[in-house]
Amino acid sequence: MPELPEVETVRRGLEPVLSGARLSRVRANRPDLRFPLPEGFVQRLTGAKILRLERRAKYLLAPLDRGDTLVMHLGMTGRFEIAAPEGSVRPGDFAREVRPDDKHAHVVFETEEGATVTYYDPRRFGFMDLIATDRVDRHPWFATMGPEPLSDAFDARTLVKAFGGRKQGPKTLLLDQKTVAGLGNIYVCEALHRSGISPFKPSGQIAGKRLGPLTAAIKDVLAEAVEVGGSSLKDFAAADGALGYFQHRFRVYDREGEPCPTPGCKGVIAREVQAGRSTFFCPVCQK
Repeated sequence: MPELPEVETVRRGLEPVLSGARLSRVRANRPDLRFPLPEGFVQRLTGAKILRLERRAKYLLAPLDRGDTLVMHLGMTGRFEIAAPEGSVRPGDFAREVRPDDKHAHVVFETEEGATVTYYDPRRFGFMDLIATDRVDRHPWFATMGPEPLSDAFDARTLVKAFGGRKQGPKTLLLDQKTVAGLGNIYVCEALHRSGISPFKPSGQIAGKRLGPLTAAIKDVLAEAVEVGGSSLKDFAAADGALGYFQHRFRVYDREGEPCPTPGCKGVIAREVQAGRSTFFCPVCQK
């Protein structure tokens, strides 16, 4: 599933054509994605102005001038394509990418400025909804979310509070959206390795002085991934398994059996399964 940097890459790609734009026409080519589209979806969007384009965790949010917010989630294979007067572009282009199949074009947004934004989703695990803007923060999707990891609200104190007395490993708690919003498997593995913390160590036993470096590592790895356009999971990149860019910077993720890149460490990257997800780590330098 696309993680926070992938979603932020898409947001930045869509922002120039959608933020401040009025929707002249909206087409829904089917009544549902992962969930049914809300009642009156097309009618409520047609003629509405998108005030801005935001991201909360792995969700895209587009507040409208009519009092609703369009909430969009990419699921596993959701993609957007922009056709604008100056040419076409796909937010988050990837190497060796194939063009989405038109049969998977499920929702189309047209703006008064002449841009067309098409949402493709072969597996239809993504979803869209319209939520009253003044109720978004209280909606079940968002009400219990922790702070954004790239915001000032996320710091060592966040982890001191979340980890205190807990027996679960730090990876488990960092993936809990109540601890911090939007973190996923790839970036948690990378941040834990950078900070030298074992993903299996009981969180309550991690010294408080180590949580500042862990917080910094989380912010750094996310910021680097956003800068280069995300890491592109196979399904997110394209149906043919094409890969993207940040994957080449991974220190541990998907590098089982390779030498640990930490200077002076003679360990070998290992892989174990935690809660159905692959955990990549160095058993020597991560303690």
